[in-house]
Amino acid sequence: MEMRADVLIVGAGMVGSALALALRHSGLEILLLDGGPLSVKPFDEQAPFEPRVSALSAASQRILERLGAWEGIAKRRAAPYTDMHVWDGSGTGQIHFSAASVHAQVLGHIVENRVVQDGLLERLHDSDIGLLANARLEQLRRSGDEWLLTLADGRRLRAPLVVAADGANSAVRRLAGCETREWDYLHHAIVTSVRCSAAHQATAWQRFTDEGPLAFLPLLRDGKQDWCSIVWSTTPEQAEQLMALPDEAFRKALERAFEGRLGEVLEADPRVCVPLRQRHAKRYVDEGLALIGDAAHTIHPLAGQGVNLGFLDAAVLAEVLVNACERGERLADVKVLSRYERRRMPHNLALMAAMEGFERLFQANPLPLRWLRNSGLKLVEQMPEAKALFVRQALGLSGDLPDLAKA
Repeated sequence: MEMRADVLIVGAGMVGSALALALRHSGLEILLLDGGPLSVKPFDEQAPFEPRVSALSAASQRILERLGAWEGIAKRRAAPYTDMHVWDGSGTGQIHFSAASVHAQVLGHIVENRVVQDGLLERLHDSDIGLLANARLEQLRRSGDEWLLTLADGRRLRAPLVVAADGANSAVRRLAGCETREWDYLHHAIVTSVRCSAAHQATAWQRFTDEGPLAFLPLLRDGKQDWCSIVWSTTPEQAEQLMALPDEAFRKALERAFEGRLGEVLEADPRVCVPLRQRHAKRYVDEGLALIGDAAHTIHPLAGQGVNLGFLDAAVLAEVLVNACERGERLADVKVLSRYERRRMPHNLALMAAMEGFERLFQANPLPLRWLRNSGLKLVEQMPEAKALFVRQALGLSGDLPDLAKA
Protein backbone atom coordinates (compact mmCIF):
# COMPACT_ATOMS: atom_id res chain seq x y z
CA MET A 1 0.00 0.00 0.00
CA GLU A 2 1.26 3.46 -0.94
CA MET A 3 0.25 6.82 0.50
CA ARG A 4 0.35 9.84 -1.75
CA ALA A 5 0.53 13.61 -1.19
CA ASP A 6 1.15 16.76 -3.23
CA VAL A 7 3.83 17.91 -0.78
CA LEU A 8 5.61 15.54 1.56
CA ILE A 9 7.48 17.26 4.42
CA VAL A 10 10.06 15.08 6.14
CA GLY A 11 10.72 16.29 9.69
CA ALA A 12 8.07 17.70 12.04
CA GLY A 13 10.44 19.82 14.10
CA MET A 14 9.79 23.51 14.55
CA VAL A 15 10.57 24.46 10.94
CA GLY A 16 8.84 21.53 9.23
CA SER A 17 5.74 22.00 11.35
CA ALA A 18 5.68 25.71 10.54
CA LEU A 19 5.82 24.98 6.81
CA ALA A 20 2.96 22.47 7.06
CA LEU A 21 0.79 25.00 8.90
CA ALA A 22 1.69 27.74 6.41
CA LEU A 23 0.35 25.50 3.61
CA ARG A 24 -2.80 24.31 5.38
CA HIS A 25 -5.17 26.56 3.36
CA SER A 26 -3.37 26.07 0.02
CA GLY A 27 -5.68 23.32 -1.26
CA LEU A 28 -2.67 21.01 -1.50
CA GLU A 29 -2.57 17.55 0.05
CA ILE A 30 0.13 17.92 2.72
CA LEU A 31 1.72 14.97 4.52
CA LEU A 32 4.09 15.65 7.43
CA LEU A 33 6.14 12.74 8.73
CA ASP A 34 8.57 12.37 11.59
CA GLY A 35 10.51 9.63 13.35
CA GLY A 36 9.03 10.68 16.72
CA PRO A 37 5.56 10.24 18.24
CA LEU A 38 4.15 13.72 17.35
CA SER A 39 2.26 13.87 20.64
CA VAL A 40 1.80 17.00 22.76
CA LYS A 41 3.05 16.62 26.31
CA PRO A 42 0.99 18.07 29.19
CA PHE A 43 2.87 21.16 30.36
CA ASP A 44 4.11 21.32 33.94
CA GLU A 45 5.07 24.86 35.01
CA GLN A 46 7.36 23.47 37.70
CA ALA A 47 9.16 21.01 35.42
CA PRO A 48 12.86 21.66 34.76
CA PHE A 49 13.64 23.80 31.75
CA GLU A 50 14.47 21.99 28.54
CA PRO A 51 18.21 22.46 27.88
CA ARG A 52 17.77 23.60 24.28
CA VAL A 53 16.20 27.02 23.78
CA SER A 54 15.81 29.48 20.91
CA ALA A 55 15.99 33.26 20.84
CA LEU A 56 12.87 33.95 18.78
CA SER A 57 12.97 37.23 16.86
CA ALA A 58 10.01 39.54 16.31
CA ALA A 59 9.76 38.16 12.75
CA SER A 60 9.53 34.60 14.09
CA GLN A 61 6.91 35.68 16.61
CA ARG A 62 4.80 37.21 13.84
CA ILE A 63 5.05 33.99 11.81
CA LEU A 64 4.02 31.89 14.83
CA GLU A 65 1.15 34.27 15.62
CA ARG A 66 -0.21 33.99 12.08
CA LEU A 67 0.09 30.21 12.21
CA GLY A 68 -1.98 30.23 15.42
CA ALA A 69 0.82 28.76 17.53
CA TRP A 70 2.03 31.75 19.56
CA GLU A 71 -0.86 31.70 22.04
CA GLY A 72 -0.04 28.10 23.01
CA ILE A 73 3.64 29.01 23.37
CA ALA A 74 3.03 32.11 25.49
CA LYS A 75 0.68 30.31 27.88
CA ARG A 76 3.42 27.76 28.58
CA ARG A 77 6.75 29.56 29.04
CA ALA A 78 8.32 32.39 27.07
CA ALA A 79 10.76 34.94 28.48
CA PRO A 80 10.81 38.33 26.74
CA TYR A 81 14.08 40.23 26.75
CA THR A 82 14.43 43.94 26.18
CA ASP A 83 18.22 44.36 26.24
CA MET A 84 21.43 42.65 25.22
CA HIS A 85 24.78 43.25 26.89
CA VAL A 86 27.99 41.97 25.25
CA TRP A 87 31.53 42.42 26.51
CA ASP A 88 35.06 41.17 25.87
CA GLY A 89 36.43 39.27 28.83
CA SER A 90 40.00 39.95 27.68
CA GLY A 91 39.62 43.72 27.46
CA THR A 92 37.39 46.66 28.27
CA GLY A 93 35.21 46.76 25.14
CA GLN A 94 31.47 46.34 25.64
CA ILE A 95 28.25 47.13 23.85
CA HIS A 96 24.62 47.41 24.89
CA PHE A 97 21.57 46.99 22.65
CA SER A 98 18.02 47.85 23.65
CA ALA A 99 14.58 47.45 22.11
CA ALA A 100 13.79 51.02 23.11
CA SER A 101 16.41 52.27 20.62
CA VAL A 102 14.08 51.30 17.77
CA HIS A 103 10.84 51.97 19.69
CA ALA A 104 10.16 48.24 20.10
CA GLN A 105 8.85 46.62 23.28
CA VAL A 106 11.18 43.60 23.23
CA LEU A 107 14.19 42.31 21.31
CA GLY A 108 12.76 38.82 21.30
CA HIS A 109 11.78 35.86 23.49
CA ILE A 110 13.84 33.01 24.87
CA VAL A 111 11.70 29.89 24.52
CA GLU A 112 12.42 26.22 25.09
CA ASN A 113 12.39 24.34 21.79
CA ARG A 114 9.95 21.78 23.19
CA VAL A 115 7.51 24.58 24.06
CA VAL A 116 7.64 25.95 20.51
CA GLN A 117 7.23 22.45 19.12
CA ASP A 118 4.17 21.70 21.27
CA GLY A 119 2.56 25.03 20.34
CA LEU A 120 2.90 24.07 16.67
CA LEU A 121 1.78 20.47 17.18
CA GLU A 122 -1.44 21.64 18.86
CA ARG A 123 -2.36 23.54 15.72
CA LEU A 124 -1.35 20.63 13.49
CA HIS A 125 -3.64 18.25 15.39
CA ASP A 126 -6.48 20.77 14.93
CA SER A 127 -5.90 20.88 11.17
CA ASP A 128 -6.58 18.49 8.31
CA ILE A 129 -2.86 18.12 7.55
CA GLY A 130 -1.81 14.47 7.31
CA LEU A 131 0.51 13.46 10.16
CA LEU A 132 2.64 10.33 10.07
CA ALA A 133 4.36 9.60 13.39
CA ASN A 134 7.15 7.10 14.12
CA ALA A 135 8.06 7.15 10.44
CA ARG A 136 11.79 6.67 9.86
CA LEU A 137 12.98 7.19 6.30
CA GLU A 138 15.17 4.43 4.84
CA GLN A 139 15.08 4.87 1.06
CA LEU A 140 14.43 7.74 -1.32
CA ARG A 141 14.46 7.47 -5.10
CA ARG A 142 12.97 9.00 -8.20
CA SER A 143 10.00 7.19 -9.72
CA GLY A 144 8.94 8.90 -12.92
CA ASP A 145 8.04 12.49 -12.09
CA GLU A 146 7.71 11.71 -8.39
CA TRP A 147 9.71 10.66 -5.38
CA LEU A 148 9.17 7.27 -3.82
CA LEU A 149 10.00 7.04 -0.11
CA THR A 150 10.31 3.78 1.78
CA LEU A 151 10.07 3.78 5.58
CA ALA A 152 11.81 1.46 8.02
CA ASP A 153 8.56 -0.47 8.60
CA GLY A 154 8.05 -1.03 4.87
CA ARG A 155 5.42 1.65 4.25
CA ARG A 156 5.82 3.55 0.97
CA LEU A 157 5.01 7.19 0.25
CA ARG A 158 4.85 8.99 -3.07
CA ALA A 159 4.91 12.73 -3.86
CA PRO A 160 6.06 15.05 -6.67
CA LEU A 161 7.58 17.45 -4.11
CA VAL A 162 9.59 16.46 -1.04
CA VAL A 163 10.76 19.05 1.50
CA ALA A 164 13.68 18.15 3.75
CA ALA A 165 13.07 19.63 7.21
CA ASP A 166 14.78 16.80 9.05
CA GLY A 167 17.60 18.71 10.68
CA ALA A 168 21.35 19.07 10.48
CA ASN A 169 21.93 15.38 9.77
CA SER A 170 19.16 15.26 7.17
CA ALA A 171 18.45 11.78 5.80
CA VAL A 172 16.65 13.33 2.81
CA ARG A 173 19.67 15.48 1.95
CA ARG A 174 21.98 12.46 2.23
CA LEU A 175 19.75 10.05 0.27
CA ALA A 176 19.10 12.61 -2.46
CA GLY A 177 22.86 13.19 -2.84
CA CYS A 178 22.79 16.93 -2.09
CA GLU A 179 26.29 18.35 -1.66
CA THR A 180 27.27 20.53 1.30
CA ARG A 181 30.14 22.72 2.41
CA GLU A 182 30.96 22.08 6.03
CA TRP A 183 33.65 22.50 8.61
CA ASP A 184 34.20 21.84 12.28
CA TYR A 185 34.43 24.86 14.59
CA LEU A 186 36.69 22.78 16.86
CA HIS A 187 34.40 23.90 19.68
CA HIS A 188 31.70 22.27 21.77
CA ALA A 189 28.75 24.01 23.38
CA ILE A 190 27.67 23.14 26.91
CA VAL A 191 24.00 23.94 27.45
CA THR A 192 21.96 23.86 30.63
CA SER A 193 19.76 26.06 32.83
CA VAL A 194 20.97 27.75 36.01
CA ARG A 195 19.48 29.75 38.87
CA CYS A 196 21.39 32.86 39.92
CA SER A 197 21.27 35.01 43.04
CA ALA A 198 20.74 38.21 40.98
CA ALA A 199 17.90 38.92 38.52
CA HIS A 200 18.73 38.78 34.81
CA GLN A 201 16.75 42.02 34.24
CA ALA A 202 15.17 40.71 31.00
CA THR A 203 18.63 41.00 29.45
CA ALA A 204 20.59 38.58 27.27
CA TRP A 205 24.17 38.60 28.54
CA GLN A 206 27.18 37.44 26.54
CA ARG A 207 30.85 37.43 27.53
CA PHE A 208 33.61 36.53 25.08
CA THR A 209 36.24 34.48 26.86
CA ASP A 210 39.62 33.35 25.51
CA GLU A 211 38.10 29.90 24.85
CA GLY A 212 34.79 31.02 23.36
CA PRO A 213 31.55 32.95 24.00
CA LEU A 214 29.46 32.36 27.12
CA ALA A 215 25.81 33.44 27.03
CA PHE A 216 23.28 33.76 29.85
CA LEU A 217 19.81 33.97 28.29
CA PRO A 218 16.84 35.00 30.45
CA LEU A 219 14.16 32.50 31.47
CA LEU A 220 11.00 32.98 33.51
CA ARG A 221 9.40 30.77 36.14
CA ASP A 222 6.53 32.02 38.32
CA GLY A 223 7.36 35.53 37.11
CA LYS A 224 10.83 35.42 38.70
CA GLN A 225 13.97 36.48 36.83
CA ASP A 226 16.49 34.22 38.56
CA TRP A 227 16.79 31.44 35.94
CA CYS A 228 18.93 31.60 32.77
CA SER A 229 19.69 29.26 29.92
CA ILE A 230 23.43 29.10 29.33
CA VAL A 231 25.34 28.33 26.14
CA TRP A 232 29.05 27.96 26.84
CA SER A 233 31.15 27.53 23.70
CA THR A 234 34.64 26.25 24.44
CA THR A 235 37.38 23.90 23.28
CA PRO A 236 36.66 20.16 23.24
CA GLU A 237 39.31 19.65 25.94
CA GLN A 238 37.81 22.19 28.31
CA ALA A 239 34.28 20.99 27.52
CA GLU A 240 35.28 17.48 28.55
CA GLN A 241 36.72 18.80 31.82
CA LEU A 242 33.63 20.92 32.54
CA MET A 243 31.26 18.04 31.82
CA ALA A 244 33.21 15.85 34.28
CA LEU A 245 33.04 18.36 37.15
CA PRO A 246 30.76 17.73 40.13
CA ASP A 247 27.75 20.06 40.21
CA GLU A 248 29.13 22.51 42.77
CA ALA A 249 32.53 22.77 41.04
CA PHE A 250 30.80 23.38 37.69
CA ARG A 251 28.69 26.17 39.19
CA LYS A 252 31.80 27.85 40.60
CA ALA A 253 33.65 27.54 37.27
CA LEU A 254 30.65 29.03 35.47
CA GLU A 255 30.40 31.88 37.96
CA ARG A 256 34.11 32.73 37.47
CA ALA A 257 33.88 32.56 33.66
CA PHE A 258 30.92 34.95 33.77
CA GLU A 259 32.68 37.32 36.15
CA GLY A 260 29.83 36.95 38.62
CA ARG A 261 27.66 39.39 36.64
CA LEU A 262 24.49 37.75 37.99
CA GLY A 263 25.85 36.92 41.42
CA GLU A 264 26.21 33.34 42.59
CA VAL A 265 25.13 30.39 40.47
CA LEU A 266 22.91 28.64 43.01
CA GLU A 267 21.55 25.71 40.97
CA ALA A 268 22.38 24.00 37.69
CA ASP A 269 20.29 21.49 35.76
CA PRO A 270 21.95 18.50 34.03
CA ARG A 271 24.40 19.56 31.31
CA VAL A 272 24.34 18.65 27.61
CA CYS A 273 27.43 18.94 25.38
CA VAL A 274 27.00 19.56 21.64
CA PRO A 275 29.84 19.58 19.05
CA LEU A 276 29.64 22.71 16.88
CA ARG A 277 29.80 22.34 13.11
CA GLN A 278 28.86 24.71 10.32
CA ARG A 279 27.15 23.27 7.27
CA HIS A 280 25.60 24.80 4.17
CA ALA A 281 24.02 23.03 1.22
CA LYS A 282 25.44 24.09 -2.14
CA ARG A 283 21.88 24.18 -3.48
CA TYR A 284 18.63 24.44 -1.54
CA VAL A 285 16.56 22.98 -4.37
CA ASP A 286 16.51 20.38 -7.11
CA GLU A 287 13.74 18.98 -9.27
CA GLY A 288 10.94 18.13 -6.83
CA LEU A 289 13.13 18.79 -3.79
CA ALA A 290 13.66 21.66 -1.34
CA LEU A 291 15.79 21.93 1.81
CA ILE A 292 14.78 24.20 4.68
CA GLY A 293 16.07 25.01 8.16
CA ASP A 294 19.01 23.03 9.51
CA ALA A 295 18.77 20.62 6.58
CA ALA A 296 19.94 23.54 4.41
CA HIS A 297 22.21 25.42 6.83
CA THR A 298 23.54 25.24 10.36
CA ILE A 299 25.40 28.13 11.98
CA HIS A 300 27.26 28.91 15.17
CA PRO A 301 24.81 29.47 18.08
CA LEU A 302 26.59 32.77 18.77
CA ALA A 303 23.53 34.93 18.07
CA GLY A 304 20.78 32.33 18.48
CA GLN A 305 19.62 32.94 14.90
CA GLY A 306 19.39 29.36 13.63
CA VAL A 307 15.67 28.74 14.09
CA ASN A 308 14.80 32.29 12.98
CA LEU A 309 16.46 31.57 9.63
CA GLY A 310 14.50 28.32 9.46
CA PHE A 311 11.14 29.99 10.11
CA LEU A 312 11.87 32.52 7.35
CA ASP A 313 12.81 29.62 5.03
CA ALA A 314 9.46 27.96 5.76
CA ALA A 315 7.47 31.17 5.28
CA VAL A 316 9.18 32.04 1.99
CA LEU A 317 8.84 28.51 0.58
CA ALA A 318 5.14 28.45 1.51
CA GLU A 319 4.65 31.82 -0.18
CA VAL A 320 6.42 30.63 -3.35
CA LEU A 321 4.35 27.43 -3.49
CA VAL A 322 1.01 29.16 -2.86
CA ASN A 323 1.75 31.79 -5.53
CA ALA A 324 2.76 29.07 -7.99
CA CYS A 325 -0.49 27.20 -7.26
CA GLU A 326 -2.51 30.30 -8.02
CA ARG A 327 -0.70 30.65 -11.35
CA GLY A 328 -1.25 26.99 -12.22
CA GLU A 329 2.48 26.21 -12.28
CA ARG A 330 4.00 22.83 -11.52
CA LEU A 331 5.27 23.02 -7.94
CA ALA A 332 8.04 20.45 -8.43
CA ASP A 333 9.59 22.47 -11.27
CA VAL A 334 13.09 23.53 -10.24
CA LYS A 335 12.39 26.94 -11.84
CA VAL A 336 9.57 27.46 -9.32
CA LEU A 337 11.56 26.18 -6.35
CA SER A 338 14.55 28.34 -7.31
CA ARG A 339 12.50 31.42 -6.40
CA TYR A 340 12.71 30.25 -2.79
CA GLU A 341 16.46 29.64 -3.09
CA ARG A 342 17.11 33.07 -4.63
CA ARG A 343 15.31 34.81 -1.78
CA ARG A 344 16.79 32.84 1.11
CA MET A 345 20.32 31.77 0.19
CA PRO A 346 21.91 35.28 0.02
CA HIS A 347 20.39 36.26 3.38
CA ASN A 348 21.47 33.03 5.07
CA LEU A 349 24.98 33.19 3.63
CA ALA A 350 25.41 36.82 4.70
CA LEU A 351 24.42 36.06 8.28
CA MET A 352 26.60 32.93 8.37
CA ALA A 353 29.59 34.93 7.10
CA ALA A 354 28.98 37.65 9.68
CA MET A 355 28.75 35.14 12.52
CA GLU A 356 31.87 33.35 11.26
CA GLY A 357 33.85 36.59 11.12
CA PHE A 358 32.59 37.66 14.53
CA GLU A 359 33.46 34.30 16.07
CA ARG A 360 36.95 34.27 14.53
CA LEU A 361 37.67 37.84 15.66
CA PHE A 362 36.79 37.04 19.24
CA GLN A 363 38.81 33.82 19.16
CA ALA A 364 41.91 35.67 17.97
CA ASN A 365 44.73 35.95 20.49
CA PRO A 366 47.28 38.25 18.75
CA LEU A 367 47.45 41.60 20.53
CA PRO A 368 46.58 43.75 17.45
CA LEU A 369 43.36 41.79 16.94
CA ARG A 370 42.45 42.06 20.63
CA TRP A 371 42.95 45.81 20.35
CA LEU A 372 40.84 45.88 17.18
CA ARG A 373 37.86 44.07 18.71
CA ASN A 374 37.94 46.18 21.89
CA SER A 375 38.20 49.39 19.87
CA GLY A 376 35.43 48.16 17.57
CA LEU A 377 33.06 47.44 20.45
CA LYS A 378 33.75 50.86 21.98
CA LEU A 379 33.28 52.59 18.63
CA VAL A 380 29.97 50.89 17.82
CA GLU A 381 28.75 51.60 21.36
CA GLN A 382 29.11 55.30 20.52
CA MET A 383 27.19 54.99 17.22
CA PRO A 384 23.42 54.88 17.90
CA GLU A 385 22.55 54.49 14.20
CA ALA A 386 24.80 51.45 13.76
CA LYS A 387 23.39 49.87 16.90
CA ALA A 388 19.82 50.54 15.76
CA LEU A 389 20.61 48.89 12.39
CA PHE A 390 21.85 45.79 14.20
CA VAL A 391 18.73 45.72 16.39
CA ARG A 392 16.39 46.01 13.38
CA GLN A 393 18.22 43.14 11.70
CA ALA A 394 17.93 41.00 14.85
CA LEU A 395 14.23 41.81 15.14
CA GLY A 396 13.62 40.87 11.51
CA LEU A 397 12.43 44.35 10.64
CA SER A 398 14.49 44.66 7.47
CA GLY A 399 15.25 42.75 4.29
CA ASP A 400 13.10 40.66 1.96
CA LEU A 401 10.44 39.45 4.37
CA PRO A 402 7.65 36.99 3.50
CA ASP A 403 4.09 38.16 4.14
CA LEU A 404 3.81 35.94 7.23
CA ALA A 405 6.66 37.89 8.88
CA LYS A 406 5.67 41.43 7.92
CA ALA A 407 4.35 43.82 10.55
